[in-house]
Amino acid sequence: MATRNRTEVTEFVLLGLSSWPEMQPVIFGIVLAMYLVALMGNALLIIVAFSDPRLQTPMYFLLSQLSFIDMFLTTITVPQMLVHTLSASRTISFNCCMIQLFFFMAVGSMEGHLLAAMAYDRYVAICDPLRYSAIISRNLCLRITLTSWVVVSLNSLLYSVLVTRLTFCDNQVTHFFCDITPLLKLSCTRPVVNEMLIFTEGVAVVVSPFFFILGSYAHIGIAIVRMHSVSALRKALSTCSSHILVVLLLYGSVIRMYLRPSSSYDLDQDRQVAIFYTVVTPMLNPLIYSLRNQEVKGALRRLFRKLCISESFQPGSQVNRKCQHVS
Repeated sequence: MATRNRTEVTEFVLLGLSSWPEMQPVIFGIVLAMYLVALMGNALLIIVAFSDPRLQTPMYFLLSQLSFIDMFLTTITVPQMLVHTLSASRTISFNCCMIQLFFFMAVGSMEGHLLAAMAYDRYVAICDPLRYSAIISRNLCLRITLTSWVVVSLNSLLYSVLVTRLTFCDNQVTHFFCDITPLLKLSCTRPVVNEMLIFTEGVAVVVSPFFFILGSYAHIGIAIVRMHSVSALRKALSTCSSHILVVLLLYGSVIRMYLRPSSSYDLDQDRQVAIFYTVVTPMLNPLIYSLRNQEVKGALRRLFRKLCISESFQPGSQVNRKCQHVS
């Protein structure tokens, strides 16, 4: 890397998704709409998972945690990006940038750990159904969730501390939030330690859940092949399809963005992948689980029916007719 003048950076300038002024209102409207859909969809899924007695199972406890993570992940980055889109100033202080980096990496890593826990839940449900209630419990899921939070927080703290020790030669961040890759690009010298950390400890914390998921589904695949009941086969495939799709969406973006040499980074393309990862995926996850899961769709219908009944007191009212249509 060529030598550049070193300056003490106290704030960064986030260049956003596009440098074209005429595109800013369009970007603002599209991203705001997706952000609101993501918040409402995930909030609704959390409400359904906790309010419906039929969904008081470990699987739906993990699903509600995944929805919480999606809301947290998109809120870390999107509101600030929306403000910067319509603002002349796009600065963020050094400390705020490091805080955003910490939470983004912790929450992003946590999503993979939750998906791994959900894969294990599906593995036990399909491969060892008779012992499912003895192995999988809400208490076990809670312990897995808390342990995962500790692991990803320590990992994220390590990354954040190492970034604070870098010497930056520029403060123009080619991104819409403080992410590890564009910050490393601003370092005056090649951050060898940070890059090695990404491919060693980062792989262990971020990618190991993916290999765990692959192993779980390898066993599930073998169990499905051995099934002689068509209904059992259909139920197993229906149960796993939503989870598999969410895993592909998550890890396709993660591998594309982080797990490659720094020489192959294209920050412009990475910004497009990042908007997919931070906005589109959190918006799609609740839709995937609600549209492809009969239990969730049934719980949504029961919730809407309760809301309609509570608002309708007269048999001939328009609201009551809508309730009959929902039921």
